Amino acid sequence: MPPFGIYVHVPFCAARCGYCDFNTYTASELDGSGASPDGWLDAVRRELDRAAAVVGRRPVDTVFVGGGTPSLLGADRLGVVLGAVRDTLGLAPGAEVTTESNPESTSPEFFAGLVDAGFTRVSLGMQSAAPHVLAVLDRRHTPGRAVDAAREARAAGLAHVNLDLIYGTPGETDDDLAASLDAVLDAGVDHVSAYSLIVEDGTAMARRVARGELPAPDDDVAAARYELIDDRLTAAGLGWYEVSNWAATAAAECRHNLGYWLDGDWWGLGPGAHSHLDGARWWNVKHPARYAAVLGAGESPEAGREELTAAERHTERVMLRLRLASGLPLDLLDDAGRAAAARAADDRLLRVAGDRAVLTRRGRLLADGVVHALLAATPV
Repeated sequence: MPPFGIYVHVPFCAARCGYCDFNTYTASELDGSGASPDGWLDAVRRELDRAAAVVGRRPVDTVFVGGGTPSLLGADRLGVVLGAVRDTLGLAPGAEVTTESNPESTSPEFFAGLVDAGFTRVSLGMQSAAPHVLAVLDRRHTPGRAVDAAREARAAGLAHVNLDLIYGTPGETDDDLAASLDAVLDAGVDHVSAYSLIVEDGTAMARRVARGELPAPDDDVAAARYELIDDRLTAAGLGWYEVSNWAATAAAECRHNLGYWLDGDWWGLGPGAHSHLDGARWWNVKHPARYAAVLGAGESPEAGREELTAAERHTERVMLRLRLASGLPLDLLDDAGRAAAARAADDRLLRVAGDRAVLTRRGRLLADGVVHALLAATPV
């Protein structure tokens, strides 16, 4: 069977970052709705029971608690969530268990509690070491706190620690990014995720850009910053294994996310969470109060569903596998697709070795275009 993961969406945040369009809510946004962490936890337990009724006792290979700010729940409540997954579905031997955390809502005691509960991995939102960049992003943590938190997590015994970076923020300089990379490497983490800033419609940042208060991110600048990140991390022994992710070893790679990229199954628990089982995809109602209410009434929280066609599944396989350093198996392409891959190799966008095509670094910068070219040549 394909790997099976559980994603748990925590919808609570202390404050909303200006660039964020995730399904998250601050206390003031939930005021009067009746939504609460305890009500959310009860609803998650109810949805777990529904999952077990569908998949049976299927041991979980990976658990990923995201959000939102899961660390606001505290280690004890996160341990209860993991215990519920373990009791309801079971954990496979050596299961990877991750939680995202905001550095400001962590402590040595928090990380020790995660280890005691059975977590093996933590992902910390650093974004930048430059105070003025954090201010543009509306991030509330102090610049040095992410590094301190990473060290605390390692000292507590968490096997793997990730730091997230965002690059291409208006006002960020090459020196700012270099300083952020210095801080990341000084923290001694074994995994780094780095994402180019995208200004999403409806966010506070999008409104600032529309009013002319901030310049829009520059694609050429972002490409140069990506190359800087790749150079520094590669030199430090962290190799890319997905376009936006670097790891020190194969064991440090995020197995949960690899499940998304390699046709795994997963059940998404929580408001707005998405699930995938055997070609069917569905998603939950978004608001925490509504999510809790429908489950409390014994109803499904499902808001919508789609059955992927063969063509859609093929498109996703090509798109997602090509993002990985392990590459795209050429047998997923027909003769026209393989010819397109050969042309991309001539253009130094792909490296074809044996039965696989792997993006070059130039290809990683133009990955969407490479995918489009291969799919246009390979109809299903």
